[in-house]
Amino acid sequence: MNEVSTLQRLFRYKAWANDGMLKAVHRFDPVSQAMDREIAMRILNHTYVVDRIFAANLRRLEHGYKASTTADVPALEELSQALRTSDGWYVDYVASLDRTDLAEGIDFTFTDGAPGRMTREEMLMHVALHGACHRGQIGFLMLKNSIPPSADGFTTYLHNAEASMRRRSG
Repeated sequence: MNEVSTLQRLFRYKAWANDGMLKAVHRFDPVSQAMDREIAMRILNHTYVVDRIFAANLRRLEHGYKASTTADVPALEELSQALRTSDGWYVDYVASLDRTDLAEGIDFTFTDGAPGRMTREEMLMHVALHGACHRGQIGFLMLKNSIPPSADGFTTYLHNAEASMRRRSG
């Protein structure tokens, strides 16, 4: 397992964990748990925006965002589709990289106007860790409301996605 394949696993895991979380958000009661559902949606939207900002940075493109979130939060179905598309982009992007690409430093500008410089690998690690942190926040909101959160452990993903490699059947 080389570094690129580990990153590929990490971003496949991210897509799997996000998909589970998106499905789990539907379990909030729209009336009695409306405030926590709204917070969960805002967190998901923030995660999506940051993912898109860094996708642009990785390609040295302007992203057009003035902040790491938007004033209006899209409906859950629209946000779900956008996040799944973004996750698919990252899975494909990471698969196209080699060691030289990962080590390349890229200059960019943060949304507050401050300059930044990170390697592609550092940006990718930020995106993966950032999303995991926020899925944890949503999981807490779910537990607070007696809603079972989605399974999102990396080990769970690996043992499901690569069952035969992990000494599991089927």
